[in-house]
Amino acid sequence: MKELKFHGRSIITGRGSLSIVKDLGVKRVFLVTGGRSMFDNGVVRKIEGFLKETGAEVHVQSGIPANPPLSVVEQGVAAMNTFSPDAVIGLGGGSAMDTAKLMALFYEYPELDIETAFKTGLPQKRQKTTLICIPGTSGTASEVTPFAVLTFTADNIKIGAKSVALVPDLAILDPEITLSMPAHVAAETGIDALTHAIECFTNKSVDDFTGCLAAGAVENLFAFLPSSVNNGDIDSREKVHYAQCMAGCAFGNAGTGMDHGIAHAFGGRFNLGHGLLNAVALPHVIRFNSRDSWAKERFDYLARRIGVKDLAQAVLDLNQAIGIPTSFAAIGVPAAAFHEEFETLVENSLKGSTRANPTPVSAEDMRIFLTNVFNGTLLA
Repeated sequence: MKELKFHGRSIITGRGSLSIVKDLGVKRVFLVTGGRSMFDNGVVRKIEGFLKETGAEVHVQSGIPANPPLSVVEQGVAAMNTFSPDAVIGLGGGSAMDTAKLMALFYEYPELDIETAFKTGLPQKRQKTTLICIPGTSGTASEVTPFAVLTFTADNIKIGAKSVALVPDLAILDPEITLSMPAHVAAETGIDALTHAIECFTNKSVDDFTGCLAAGAVENLFAFLPSSVNNGDIDSREKVHYAQCMAGCAFGNAGTGMDHGIAHAFGGRFNLGHGLLNAVALPHVIRFNSRDSWAKERFDYLARRIGVKDLAQAVLDLNQAIGIPTSFAAIGVPAAAFHEEFETLVENSLKGSTRANPTPVSAEDMRIFLTNVFNGTLLA
């Protein structure tokens, strides 16, 4: 028996759907967002305007960094204790939404040490606040998943935790918000979504429901991501925005694999973009996992569905078309640190979702794999 949960109460889609915040019926809103992007494109101002029309008070907790550390959540929870919200909105990319989700959860459990609970098991209920997530990028799908990721700087690793209480009550997918997304962000987040979909489709927990969503996301991302990145048109951005959410509904139930384990290890150590790390490693992951006959059949199915013979090569070609480099060295992993800390990177890359990889990964496998990805050597 298996229970599937694809989202909270609702997913609201459509151009201009941001205005739905007027109908939330909330009084005190704690709005969590990143740096300048959601201010510069006017979205924060719009949300504040919609809510103030209803008489709601709004506190904006901004400046959430990429790869947020534990301290950011602690600061947010302290601010929530002062403000006493009845609703939390996570707005922006995955870091802002994940942080908002964790703030909303730990606001209800002041007796818990966040670091300990994060590593040993999160609470499974959230009742005090309504949680809304509004993605401003098209990749993480945090607006529908039971996951959140934090960077533990002392350990040089990102760790993901899971709880049904982290699933937002409402997801608002307004593609107009994504029009201000720079091309490189659209590329990196888009391949992050593709990684979710492909790893989910070849995770051995996949089922008919999650497999259908994942395969559909793969097809739409290959079809529309190049135009979304290179042209930035609303039609393509809308298709990609919805496809990444489909991938989230899928992997939120079935999981991912070694690409995410590696991205968490390298992102935690070198503070590099999660989607960018996933993108560079993805062709290599497909090659490696093709050792498993079941996974190979699944890759071949996806290849046929998008009209190519070799899925790994198709991902490599897509990366090239949208400006993704071909090696970890090219995206800023320092050679000296890579070699000096190699065994730690290997050890950390074997943790997390790598344990759910369809092809078992030994330490020696990982040594060879990371060397190839660092150098950009894709095996035949």
